[in-house]
Amino acid sequence: MEQNILRLTSPSTDVVLRTQPYAEILYWGEPLSHFSVEDIQTLTRAVPNGRLDVDTPVTLAAESGRGLFGSPGIEGHRAGKDWSPVFSTLRVEQSGNQVIIISEDNIAGLRLTHELNLDNSGVLQLRNTLTNLKPGNYWLDRLALTLPVPEQAGEVMAFHGRWLREFQPHRVSLQHGSYQQENRRGRTSHEYFPAFITGKTGFCEQQGEVWGLHLGWSGNHRLRADVKTDGRRLMQAEALYLPGEIQLAEGESLATPWLYASHSAQGLNGMSQKFHRFVREHLLHFPQPKPRPVHLNTWEGIYFDHDPQYIISMARQAAELGVERFIIDDGWFRGRHHDRAALGDWYLDEQKYPNGLTPVIQQVKALGMEFGIWVEPEMISPDSDLYRAHPDWLLALPGYQQPAGRYQYVLDLQNPAVFDYLLARMDWLLGEQEIDYVKWDMNREIVQPGHQGHPALTGQTQALYRLFDTLRQHHPNVEFESCASGGGRIDYEILKRTHRFWTSDNNDALERQQIQRGMSYFFPPEVMGAHIGGKFSHTTSRQHSIAFRGLTALFGHMGVELDPVKESPEEQQGFARYIALHKQLRPLLHSGDVVRVDSHDPAMLIHGVVSPQQDKAVFMVSQLAMPTWSLPGQFRVPGLQSAAHYRVSLLDAPDLITLQQGGHAMKILPAWIKQPMVVSGEWLQRAGLALPVLDPESAILIEFKKV
Repeated sequence: MEQNILRLTSPSTDVVLRTQPYAEILYWGEPLSHFSVEDIQTLTRAVPNGRLDVDTPVTLAAESGRGLFGSPGIEGHRAGKDWSPVFSTLRVEQSGNQVIIISEDNIAGLRLTHELNLDNSGVLQLRNTLTNLKPGNYWLDRLALTLPVPEQAGEVMAFHGRWLREFQPHRVSLQHGSYQQENRRGRTSHEYFPAFITGKTGFCEQQGEVWGLHLGWSGNHRLRADVKTDGRRLMQAEALYLPGEIQLAEGESLATPWLYASHSAQGLNGMSQKFHRFVREHLLHFPQPKPRPVHLNTWEGIYFDHDPQYIISMARQAAELGVERFIIDDGWFRGRHHDRAALGDWYLDEQKYPNGLTPVIQQVKALGMEFGIWVEPEMISPDSDLYRAHPDWLLALPGYQQPAGRYQYVLDLQNPAVFDYLLARMDWLLGEQEIDYVKWDMNREIVQPGHQGHPALTGQTQALYRLFDTLRQHHPNVEFESCASGGGRIDYEILKRTHRFWTSDNNDALERQQIQRGMSYFFPPEVMGAHIGGKFSHTTSRQHSIAFRGLTALFGHMGVELDPVKESPEEQQGFARYIALHKQLRPLLHSGDVVRVDSHDPAMLIHGVVSPQQDKAVFMVSQLAMPTWSLPGQFRVPGLQSAAHYRVSLLDAPDLITLQQGGHAMKILPAWIKQPMVVSGEWLQRAGLALPVLDPESAILIEFKKV
């Protein structure tokens, strides 16, 4: 028995596996201090009456051939045969916390390889690979990853959204049957971020046992949570294949995307902190170890109206505000005067830039800033020289009229001529110009993704990865941002090739509060693009104070999205203030533990970052709508050392609070706001701070420093 049981262990998580005669996870949870392999005998299941006469395990392959009457891990066939495989373990290879389990079904002629790695952060990585061992094609319809979770997992938290409203969480009860989400839009999608969280009913930010998973894949996907009729629960994740898309010839293999899973006994915060540590240690590869530069992106400032001299004046003003990276957005290339033309014609518009980009770039760099530029290489406009020359380069099905989206079509990246053309144009752009940063956009969903008449969405996604990989080899010092109409392509696999996400096209600070919180469950602040926009939001027509806009953008990779030349002196002072505040706090924000605080008032959001040494922290209290009660109660501050003492300071607040103007919510402010206080960490955690009454759509920023 001992040779058949493997234990993967980390400081925060243990995984116990059975490897013979099949691969099965027996335990996934908190570390086991006194584990013995003999202990697993307590998990020998009863065999109930009225059912099969043998035990039916939920294996890593989830085989229907073993009597698992649910969603199998593999669906496929060989000309109508070999459609119900049952895998037996051949050999197991273990190196520390990395395990490879190789299983085969000799009758079906299939090999299934499970790869598992438990990282020191507590994140479990899994991948399955299927290999065809027999002559003739094996048509693969599904290849899923399956994880069992305990019976107390009675609730699922998932994410929905749309353009301008990404990462919206919702919950469903998991008592019977299944809950499933699918994305068929050709990219990670605004609508259904590929992640599920399950746990004991009522789990929250700071309490409860949870199990979270994220599928690192930038194409179509399916997630599923199941309750079997015997009460056992499981979660599945997979890339979603189009009919006939995957066929394996003899000797060919297909691997699933990587699945990333995290367990926490301390609520959603514990889960997030493990994911954040994993991302920081393994997925982020910045060209230089330096602070994340504050951006100015020109899009909301000038749109397609490019005048080099005016752009230089924008750069001068941006530098005065403290901006560190200046990015020219859409409109710089030939014929791009609006969004209905010229995608694909990646040549400089010499009418707009008669002296080239070099004078602008030199001015930007002379001002002490890096230079970035916008591209959308996967797309082509029907009104473009490229389309007129190569209408056959579309990712489409012959004979059908491909519907346009955002007035554009998608290029077939599996076509070698298309791939080579895009690589050549991007090599020209990044090789001939001193460009430090690329904002890579992808502005439409994919319909009928055909390559030579065959379904090709999986191949398109893999070709995109290959294009990124090649460009990064050619230009290792260039950073890339993943943007897809905002948050339409955000996942761990694209993050391996990029350095930042544009979280949402919605720059409305009120909407951004919830969007950024949703994203924070899986991504640390330094990859979350968060910009201060102009006072008038171009997506919602709502107006917010510079204080609310500035504080909302503080907890991410900060930037500004505007024309600084046209802003009033008061607004410019506000931008400069919050840029300076972000730089002051940036070392903490981009290295510490993100903490979201459960609030009894649904109209209030509280979140912050605590340093790894617990010697400092900063928290923002945001009032999104009218307070539910006339008093907001106490803010109990998590993450501090009980025995230490902290100086509590108000870093930022609306003038209304500090001036105590009449006619609003308060007559008297809490005492700690008027005068910084030194308080024990124990008291702050257990008793807390009395909060001020805040106006709707306003926020305060509180700092805690160990003394």
